[in-house]
Amino acid sequence: MFPSMRVIVFASQKGGSGKTTLSGHIAVEAERQGAGPVALIDTDPQGSLAKWWNVRKDPAPAFIQSVFSNLFYDLDSARDEGFRLVVIDTPPAVTRAISEVVSFADIVVAPTRPSPHDLRAVGPTVDIAEARGKPLIFVVNAATQRARITSEAAIALSQHGTVAPSTVHQRVDFAASMIDGRTVMEIDPFCQSSQEIGALWKYLYERLQRADGGYGTQEEGGDMTRPQNRVFGRRAV
Repeated sequence: MFPSMRVIVFASQKGGSGKTTLSGHIAVEAERQGAGPVALIDTDPQGSLAKWWNVRKDPAPAFIQSVFSNLFYDLDSARDEGFRLVVIDTPPAVTRAISEVVSFADIVVAPTRPSPHDLRAVGPTVDIAEARGKPLIFVVNAATQRARITSEAAIALSQHGTVAPSTVHQRVDFAASMIDGRTVMEIDPFCQSSQEIGALWKYLYERLQRADGGYGTQEEGGDMTRPQNRVFGRRAV
């Protein structure tokens, strides 16, 4: 469990990079692995993450309704309410508002498909992270198994920043699980997709741990009682 609240921002200029799917999956996996309480925030006007959460039966992770202008206050409230991790999804654009969101991040995660168009689009995201002094982690996402371009994409991305060692491959179970508000881990925790999400979360967890200089486990202290949260849609308070 984190000693204080941490924020992961998923950001990418390119639409269709998989930010929303990975945001939901990482938040759920973090909760499953005891890093919670975890909350989600959707700053994309399309609201895809919010819509996924609204059909979700499990109330964890929580959902905090927020907008760009209120993000500072909502994150401060989330901290006071006892959340330990907030995962923020952003729209596929490069704007001043997204730069402001990145300013709250402990880690910025940039999902990138292994395609020439996606690789060409990473520059603005890199610029925002550098301008804000935030560590940027690329995740090769929706990759094709054993395709040469997957390894080539990882090499190309490494010229711009750190690449997560775990690649997430293209599989229908990711999209299928999101239809009814679940994740692949909740459908089949032993499938390959679940293992990839688990490996990605472990890596992000370790990066946050190194930044902290280490932190305690649930047994070492910390009230895991779920806070009262301000949520979106059918469970709005």
